[in-house]
Amino acid sequence: MATIDLFHKEDQYDPFKRGQVIFREGDPPGSVMYVVYEGEVELRIHDKTVETLGPGGVLGEMALIDKEPRSATAIAKTDCKLVPIDERRFNFLVQQTPNFALQMMRVISARLRKMDANL
Repeated sequence: MATIDLFHKEDQYDPFKRGQVIFREGDPPGSVMYVVYEGEVELRIHDKTVETLGPGGVLGEMALIDKEPRSATAIAKTDCKLVPIDERRFNFLVQQTPNFALQMMRVISARLRKMDANL
């Protein structure tokens, strides 16, 4: 899976304990996406783990793009630190950092390809 490498020196993050739910499938659209700074996060759809993310992995990005309910459940697999990216920062990064936009497209593309392969 593609990763986002722009946040390796980030000092603002949200801590989550092992087993803690970050968001649930079907929850109202979120106001943030996250980049995994440290630890691992499981993404689950219909209670099935579809992906495990480590440092540089992103989750919740669709909420900032399409404003639809959460499409997966995210659970901290280990104690972890996640960098929150709100819509304002997301838009700034897309506009001012072409590499961020390209990396986001790679993440979304990789997820789509993985889903297509599992059909």
